[in-house]
Amino acid sequence: MNLLHANDRAGEYPGSWYAATATPLAPFPRLEGAQHADVCVIGGGYTGLSTALHLAEKGFDVVLLEAHRMGFGASGRNGGQVGSGQRQDQVWIEKTVGREDARRLWDLGEEAKSLVKALIAQHQMPVTFHPGIAHACRTEGEVRDAHRYAEKLHRDYGYDQITPLNRDAIRHLIGSPLYKGGDLDRGAGHLHPLNFALGLAKAAAEAGARLFERSEVMKITHGAKPVVTTAAGQVTCDHLVLACNGYLGGLEPQVAARVMPINNFIVATEPLGARAAEVLREPVAVADTKFVVNYWRLSEDNRLLFGGGESYGWRFPDIIQTVRKPMLEVYPQLADVRIDHAWGGTLAITMNRMPCFLRVAPNVLSASGYSGHGVAMATLAGRILAEAVAGQARDFDVMARLPQPRFPGGTALRWPLLVLAMTWFSLRDRLGL
Repeated sequence: MNLLHANDRAGEYPGSWYAATATPLAPFPRLEGAQHADVCVIGGGYTGLSTALHLAEKGFDVVLLEAHRMGFGASGRNGGQVGSGQRQDQVWIEKTVGREDARRLWDLGEEAKSLVKALIAQHQMPVTFHPGIAHACRTEGEVRDAHRYAEKLHRDYGYDQITPLNRDAIRHLIGSPLYKGGDLDRGAGHLHPLNFALGLAKAAAEAGARLFERSEVMKITHGAKPVVTTAAGQVTCDHLVLACNGYLGGLEPQVAARVMPINNFIVATEPLGARAAEVLREPVAVADTKFVVNYWRLSEDNRLLFGGGESYGWRFPDIIQTVRKPMLEVYPQLADVRIDHAWGGTLAITMNRMPCFLRVAPNVLSASGYSGHGVAMATLAGRILAEAVAGQARDFDVMARLPQPRFPGGTALRWPLLVLAMTWFSLRDRLGL
């Protein structure tokens, strides 16, 4: 099943707080008839829009195809957190690819955050970057690990933006007694994800990229000049970029074998007013150390935006019920608070939780599988993909050297096996292991 159609109305944004507060962008046309382009990009999220923007700025003729609306998928629905580094920590990366590539991967993570902030400023997007992400640890062992890791980043990578937090400090910051300590990364931050996606779309269009909505790709014909077919048109191109993430479906088996779509859910409370200080003393975002991560922040109008909960299946569950349970475990004092918005979305993970960069064919590139770390990295991926199309593939090759095993059992069994794994790890969360 392609998740493009499992839980949403065709061409409509979900009923999220983001969609309700986004700065409107006029719809783009549907692709009709035959088009030619230097590059065709499939997917109107951060990866695709950033690719189109950077290629157009380099003088390439670019067509971008989006099945629904720009920022419709994970790019317009996520928690808005702009994290440091990569999804895996530098200890794992050093062991996996060696110190030289590990250093470059860290630097790319820092460049990703800088790129997000630079694009917001350069294109005067209606987006505020709020600094600070706190990491809340459930056990004393996790606290020790977090503090040691902050020391390593300072010592080996010169990163001095992380403040260790003990039990009292984390409780003072986030207003919950559930956690034993953690840290606060002031070099990371958070933003309105849909406004950022729409800002990228506007910038790409102004740079000369041709953007099309309601243009779902039905077929790709590979060759010296790939042909991309939709219901009402087709694009013949010299280069093709796949930027579909969790909505790839069966378009490219090589990518689908390594990238798994999963659903996640967020609620937005009513405005908390003065009670917002009970939730967060500072306007930072938070993520905890559960395997099924809880993450939250305050909106600009002082709503609690809280993400979390488990669901196994393509269809969305009762989202309010699913997310309210972990939210009240963290903040039982909010039991009387109304939920005004609830939405789900589809992201994509890989086996090792690192992004999957693949050269599917000499003229076909793909980047996806950001595993919950995509706001900054997907935006940077667009720059990296554009550079690779232009013949400068150094950073693409660094990312592509990361091992990306296929999910066991192929596409038929990967979902049932993931459900088994998630059930086991969520049981460990509940047992406090």
